[in-house]
Amino acid sequence: MSPTESALADTIAAINIAAYTKTRNHLDGKVTRLSPYLTHGFISIPELFKQLPKLTLEDKLAFEFGWREFFHHVWHRAGDAIFSDMRTPLPGIQYSDTLPDDIREGRTGLPVIDRAVHTLYQTGYLHNHARMWLASYTVHLRKVHWRVAADWMYGHLLDGDLASNHLSWQWIAATFSSKPYLFNAENVAKHAAQAWHCPRSVIDTSYEALETIARSQTTVGIHPSLLGISEPLLSAPPDSLSADKNVLSQNRRVQLVHPWMLADSEFDGLRLGIIHRPFHQRFPWSQQRWDFVMQRMQAVTDHIFVGDLTELSTMFTNAADISSVATFNPGYRELLPVLCSDLQDSPRRFPDPETACRSFSAFWSHCTAASTDAPRRTWHR
Repeated sequence: MSPTESALADTIAAINIAAYTKTRNHLDGKVTRLSPYLTHGFISIPELFKQLPKLTLEDKLAFEFGWREFFHHVWHRAGDAIFSDMRTPLPGIQYSDTLPDDIREGRTGLPVIDRAVHTLYQTGYLHNHARMWLASYTVHLRKVHWRVAADWMYGHLLDGDLASNHLSWQWIAATFSSKPYLFNAENVAKHAAQAWHCPRSVIDTSYEALETIARSQTTVGIHPSLLGISEPLLSAPPDSLSADKNVLSQNRRVQLVHPWMLADSEFDGLRLGIIHRPFHQRFPWSQQRWDFVMQRMQAVTDHIFVGDLTELSTMFTNAADISSVATFNPGYRELLPVLCSDLQDSPRRFPDPETACRSFSAFWSHCTAASTDAPRRTWHR
């Protein structure tokens, strides 16, 4: 995926709403691949609806956009609580706080898991089904705590979004849902190419047997291969960058452009890209993701600041107007309101209910109640 306007335009032009509905669950289905552009703010969901005039709330694609905004609704209400169990975990199970090397390196010996890890490292992207399989195996069959693995996957995904990623892992783990998500070899065979299939493996069994494993301290046996792949996570961009303090002090109008608002727009003043190191020390990214973000940030800003955002307050000596777009990402979330005289809300397609919705069904019902094209049924993921 390329972090350019032309790549985004091509991605939007290739969307087939009907084909998405029919094939989205298959690894070779007509998914949109829009998620990296949405996560990093190249385009917003409201803008996408404008560019897809045939998209209605009856369509599965609109429903998936709704899930994204639901996760952000939860993040808005819960804050950093999304990084802990939102509900009581399965009782009596001790989960490890370390991701095993055979999973991290994609050499478990189970094709569906190893191919998922290799695809993640090679492309920075995973189909949603592959994410669910990898998460379910890691949590329920290997007894790794969801948070450890969620942090790891987040850093490697070009579309890594803390709310969507971490709450999805909790949905798998049954700390943000009523039951654990499980899959077996038959499910893989139905939705993936033969190279992913796992006949006569530990997952080639019934859902009842998998449920028993998930709700016990039992872990499955593994047959790891010797060859794997490893990709480090970095707490800062590979290349050292530092904006000229003299440039910052000379501008009266400044727009702070963080990694989640990378739309290309005209601005009468200085567009300053900002990378808040403390956030990325807590949530590091792969070099592939840094390259994606920094290439785009360099294209749409005048200068880039990499450091602690608290340092910026002493650099804007002449700035009368400092603006940005709000984000829930820790550190950025707290410091942008302090730095900015004009902080806009991140655009949403659906309203953000005042009362916290504990389920997507409740959120969707609230958001579509007044819509003339609202679906007449309740959706479940």
